[in-house]
Amino acid sequence: MGESTYVRPLRTDRSGQPHPLKLHMDVPLVLAVVTLVLFGLLMVYSASWDYFLTYTDLGEDYIISRQVLWALLGLVIAFAISRVDYRRYTKLVVVAMLLTLGLLAFVAMAGRVPGLPSRSVFTSGSGQPSEFAKLMIVIYLSVWINARKDTFNNLSLGMVPLTAIIGITAGLILIQPDFSAAFTVVILGGVMFFLAGGDLRKIFIILLGTAAFGSLVVLVVQYAQNRLLQFWKGLLSPLEANYQVLRSIEAVARGGVFGVGIGNSVTKANGLPVPWTDSIYAVIVEETGLVGGLIVLGLFLLIAWRGFRIAQRTPDFLGKLLASGITFWITFEALVNIGVILNLIPVLGNPLPFISAGGSSMLATMTGVGILLSINRQTSLKNFSSEGRSFSAVINLRRGDGRGRVPRASRRRGARAR
Repeated sequence: MGESTYVRPLRTDRSGQPHPLKLHMDVPLVLAVVTLVLFGLLMVYSASWDYFLTYTDLGEDYIISRQVLWALLGLVIAFAISRVDYRRYTKLVVVAMLLTLGLLAFVAMAGRVPGLPSRSVFTSGSGQPSEFAKLMIVIYLSVWINARKDTFNNLSLGMVPLTAIIGITAGLILIQPDFSAAFTVVILGGVMFFLAGGDLRKIFIILLGTAAFGSLVVLVVQYAQNRLLQFWKGLLSPLEANYQVLRSIEAVARGGVFGVGIGNSVTKANGLPVPWTDSIYAVIVEETGLVGGLIVLGLFLLIAWRGFRIAQRTPDFLGKLLASGITFWITFEALVNIGVILNLIPVLGNPLPFISAGGSSMLATMTGVGILLSINRQTSLKNFSSEGRSFSAVINLRRGDGRGRVPRASRRRGARAR
């Protein structure tokens, strides 16, 4: 359901019978994304106009005008990428990753090296390379693991290089400092290794190492200590929670079941930090109520379902890794943002995909959607050209035999020969 849409039959097969054309597009995924983008534009304007009208000379439409441009550009990028076979991008992935690392290093050094612009030139605007780094770590690891199916579980040939890739990327982000983006990159790296069939014992060792490194960061970085301490206090007593969390919970409580109406939020103009970015879900619930909040959450779950469905239908291992990784990334970002608002996890700076204001987040996320649609399109085209042969059998990324390894191509060929 939803993998493609039929239109008026315009061509015939060899027998001369009408042959239905297909759009080769996952319609539910597209509708969910477009709905979130349009609703996001409405909520960004609602959350930002009062502040920019009252406290700045930029005008009430400053944020929304920029966000409209980013949304339109993102939709164009997603459409363009969806029309190109995703396997062609593998030739550019090394250059793209090096460029991403270069931008991360540039931002990390900005303001600290004479002659370089201040870091605020990037991070206070719409240019944050860390958002693209999240997508790039998924793409790069997908291509890297796909090229090393039989060796990536090996310690020296696979584990060490993989850990180095993740560590360098996360480290450059952490220097900025951007704890939330670095944390997301590490999580994505671990998930990619797991999805590819990584040895569970090695995954456990990586988790222990990551936990040890994270503990060291918390001991050294003061703001990380403060966030964890405030989160713990908030669990013991809501009145001791982080200020952003306190105001967010207040907004959620004011919203009730059906909300106070679009544009009528009080907390957005009364101390709620960055209501058009990190805290925008609080504004959504206050103005549209529990109903609106659940609809937004439901749309993200729909995206998750369609994304993992695309991964399931794709016979290509690279496509499976890409689709699964991108889907997890988008879903993870959304759940983290919502979890912070509800004081379920410590305060992090993850944006709400498709909704939070910001060019980097919008463009990176829409690029990911374009790749998802490209994978779905190629699978649908291959299935359609096979004239009846089905590729819908479930091919798990992880083997079900308990060994947790990726099946070798030679084994599959041997099984068919028998």
